[in-house]
Amino acid sequence: MNSGRALTQRVERALWGSSTSTGSIASGVALRALRVAVLVVRDLALGQLTLRAMSLVYTTLLSIVPLLALSFSVLKGFGVYNQIQPMLLGFLEPLGEKSEEVTLRIVQFIENTNVGVLGAVGLALLLYTAVSLMQKIEESLNFLWHVARARAFAERFSRYISALLVGPILVFSAIGMTATVTSIDAIQGLLAIDALGRVAVVLGRLAPYLFVIAAFAFVYLFIPNTRVGFVAALIGGAVGGIAWQTAGWAFATFVASSGKYAAIYSGFAILILFMIWVYLSWLILLLGASVAFYWQHPEYAFAKAGEPELSNRMRERLAVSAMTAIARPFVQGAPAPTIGSLSRSLGVPAHALGTVIDALERRGLLTLTAADPPALLPARDPSLIAVAQIVGVVRATGERRFVGPGSVASDEAADDVLALVESALESALEGMTLKDLALREASPAGDKKGT
Repeated sequence: MNSGRALTQRVERALWGSSTSTGSIASGVALRALRVAVLVVRDLALGQLTLRAMSLVYTTLLSIVPLLALSFSVLKGFGVYNQIQPMLLGFLEPLGEKSEEVTLRIVQFIENTNVGVLGAVGLALLLYTAVSLMQKIEESLNFLWHVARARAFAERFSRYISALLVGPILVFSAIGMTATVTSIDAIQGLLAIDALGRVAVVLGRLAPYLFVIAAFAFVYLFIPNTRVGFVAALIGGAVGGIAWQTAGWAFATFVASSGKYAAIYSGFAILILFMIWVYLSWLILLLGASVAFYWQHPEYAFAKAGEPELSNRMRERLAVSAMTAIARPFVQGAPAPTIGSLSRSLGVPAHALGTVIDALERRGLLTLTAADPPALLPARDPSLIAVAQIVGVVRATGERRFVGPGSVASDEAADDVLALVESALESALEGMTLKDLALREASPAGDKKGT
């Protein structure tokens, strides 16, 4: 028992105790990738990813026909409607022989959906059903990226309509351009060369993986209501795309060897297999998003599961540190920090920092610009912001909504002790302003002492 516990502690120290910045670049990247893998597996075990994937399956069943009908009705005008069935068949290929039947059913539903005769109410319901899936996807990705604020309705609507109407046009345009380029005589002459021909064959085999990786990376860049780095989105897209293609091969093998399920479930076997494949597809998409998030935000790499929590002492320290880091460039005329840059410089997860930033913003001590992402600025002259006021804001946060001092039975002895604490704090911070802190030279990270 002791030897097993010692081994576990040794592994935890090796995984979480060392820094990714020490040692060689290769070892740092390997350690970071290992941490991301552990964190993603842990999130999967906690159940939130599977729960949201199941929610997306339900929404998909309700909105897949309106979604495709709305998107592909635009494609009829571009003469590429005949490409709908092959593309849908490719997505459902893991269903094996049943994929043709499911594809045919869906295409028949789409053809029976005549957008022109629906009327205003019917068209509005069609748009709502199609947009609801996009909204669910955004909510799920915002959850993974710890984004509490949703986009404005107008921005969400414009993005969703762009994705539903313009997206298919761009996809089929890219396919058409590829076919046109490969049919040019000069290109065919180059491909006739032995070496280039072999390269073309290899690229042809990799094309499905590259296309899916690009699609996943685009979703990670476009959908979350936060700025996602291109490298993080590409890494998440690579993991998700390769996993999706591999899962498709494994699922097709499973379907081919599962003849007993058709005997048990009869006609429902097709629907059940379809739902399982849609569930796996959404789960893989969310797994890739989780990989992208942890790669971009290594400050969320904790040995213990759950959201980071702040003690009262850490809230006070974080509030003073954040306000100082915001006021210093303001006084020096330098660019203002964002929540993301401030989170990285302080080494604190943006979700935990956001609770302190929200409290300071509500009490009028700082303000956010209209830029994307918003920058952080002092709400007034730093010389007019007392440090005691900053500390007092975070100490009183939540008292209006939760239990406050007035709702607790008074005890004279306890009140005297707390009065001494308040008096000592006011005396220690008397006359000290935020500008005083901003004008001090920033201490190197190694010189900081814990409190």
